[in-house]
Amino acid sequence: MAIIDTRLARKRRHARVREKIKGTEERPRLVVFRSLNNMYAHIVDDVKGHVLVAASTLESRCRDEAENSTKSMAAAIVGKQIAQKALDKGIREVVFDRGGYKYHGRTKALAEAAREVGLVF
Repeated sequence: MAIIDTRLARKRRHARVREKIKGTEERPRLVVFRSLNNMYAHIVDDVKGHVLVAASTLESRCRDEAENSTKSMAAAIVGKQIAQKALDKGIREVVFDRGGYKYHGRTKALAEAAREVGLVF
């Protein structure tokens, strides 16, 4: 019986997805990373190798809003913030990179909140 390293399995899944998904200047990549307690989102232009916009639950604005909420609610707040920052910079369309995570729970909450604000992916 083999021992499954979940972190390694996620990294492998993410590498497989990254072979297919590329962020361009016209349609950058929305990357999601979740740790045990926090949620991070970046919008990346892979051609230039630049992070265009970033948001996380560690930012003071988000931390104040998500003070006594669940992790999914905090992820939704991060999704709204990343979408608002992107729209302020003129980014309307992105490619969603779920980072090797299943599309449910916090990842889904972040994506749906970003769509509500107006990001298209």
